[in-house]
Amino acid sequence: MNTDYMDKGLTLLKKGQNGIIHAIFSRFGLVLLMLVAQALILFSVFQWFEEFLPHIFGGTVLFTFIIVVALLNSRLNPTSKITWLIVIMLLPVFGVLLFCYTRSELGHRALKEYFNKIISGTKESIPQPAEAMERLTEENPGVAALARYMHRSGCHPVYGKTSVTYFPLGEDKFGEMLKQLEAAKHFIFMEYFIVDEGLMWGRVLEILARKAKEGLDVRVMYDGTCEFALLPRDYPKRLRALGIQCKVFAPVAPFISTCYNYRDHRKILVIDGHTAFNGGVNLADEYINRKVKFGHWKDTAVMLKGDAVRSFTLMFLQMWRIGEKADEYDRFLSYPSLPAEMAKGFVIPYGDCPLDDDRLGERVYMDILNRALSFVHIMTPYLILDGEMETALKFAAERGVEVVLLLPGIPDKAIPYALAKTHYVSLLESGVKIYEYTPGFVHAKVFVSDMAEAVVGTINLDYRSLYHHFECATYMYRTDCIREIEEDFQATLAKCRQVTRETARREKWGVKLTGRVMKAIAPLL
Repeated sequence: MNTDYMDKGLTLLKKGQNGIIHAIFSRFGLVLLMLVAQALILFSVFQWFEEFLPHIFGGTVLFTFIIVVALLNSRLNPTSKITWLIVIMLLPVFGVLLFCYTRSELGHRALKEYFNKIISGTKESIPQPAEAMERLTEENPGVAALARYMHRSGCHPVYGKTSVTYFPLGEDKFGEMLKQLEAAKHFIFMEYFIVDEGLMWGRVLEILARKAKEGLDVRVMYDGTCEFALLPRDYPKRLRALGIQCKVFAPVAPFISTCYNYRDHRKILVIDGHTAFNGGVNLADEYINRKVKFGHWKDTAVMLKGDAVRSFTLMFLQMWRIGEKADEYDRFLSYPSLPAEMAKGFVIPYGDCPLDDDRLGERVYMDILNRALSFVHIMTPYLILDGEMETALKFAAERGVEVVLLLPGIPDKAIPYALAKTHYVSLLESGVKIYEYTPGFVHAKVFVSDMAEAVVGTINLDYRSLYHHFECATYMYRTDCIREIEEDFQATLAKCRQVTRETARREKWGVKLTGRVMKAIAPLL
């Protein structure tokens, strides 16, 4: 590897504004602006229109009542309705304005229409392999029913002939990813929530630039939040100078966009149509424990080889096509997937879109919980549950299934950590077991059940992942790696401390208070 070129490239790309100023004019700026506006409006009302206060008060009450009726009849999740009711009743000016602003779909109505058009236009891009569905139906009708539902919500076929390699740490994925990138001959597609400069991205970037120079089609997409948190706004231009096509998904626009709720949280790497990576690992040094931020970083990923890779190719192209006129699906889906003839089991790569009503990520998790007979073991960094998911977890435990949640011992954010604690006692009383990873932070998103099915992907157990983000994951049934996933869960569990009802009740009062107060607005966080 040409390390001189890598260092030079990193130096070249690091120059420039890091974009922190733009953070001020995003969600924080919007909330601050509306709080100040409410204070000014109320002050003005009391000072200048004292004689009209009864009329103003009556108009405010009537308008608030209309908004509340509209809210109760909306299709929002019941937990979100309660949150909005609290916000509107406590802050009649700010709350109503904020609700109207977010429900107006300002800034993402075109995105919603365009993306739904893309999804509906590509539902038949990859035909369901009849032989795979027939075998699955015969082997397990319950899983086959889930597969049919997943395919109904988008182009998510069930595949055989796909090998899956499980990586219990980000460093394991990184090493294999470099090997596969070096072997690329035709195209490289990368879609990540976070790209941050350092050793990991530097080594990847060196390969991408070299492959682009060799004539490969190299494309990189990252979420717009990187623009103000990690990377300069002209970063795509700098990558294009290296021959790499680059797009930013939904750049955050000051005050005029509600798109901050609809982030691209997916992590997808596709190489030549026959190899794909998926999981929780972003392109930043903490994910490979090169940089220590919250103790040891526990993350996971999978590598697919075979027919199922086609689904990740399609998912990337669907997102890449936003704003594009050209249709490239046939061109890239025609690359041979190199079926893994000897691979066992079934694989379903799937994406979850916040712009429809399917909530596929949550329903796959709930389906696993509802069908489980012996155990469901879960790793997740966040536990901010709606009523339906909490009920599913508790019901599985109450009917005798061993439900184990493995959560961070060292949190990355104080408020989500406090919110997770608010669920502990209720879950524990139903028999759910909870453990916290003593060495550090768990960023893995893993479900494994009955030594038969598993999910590894990007979908957390929180409102953002389940309702607001573009997400993706790999569902597996009877694949060889499921035993490895369960073994990794048990090895990680051995490094954890168990939470009991007593330890949960003895939690610091500051954490308890924060969680209970913030729970009222948890769906908005």
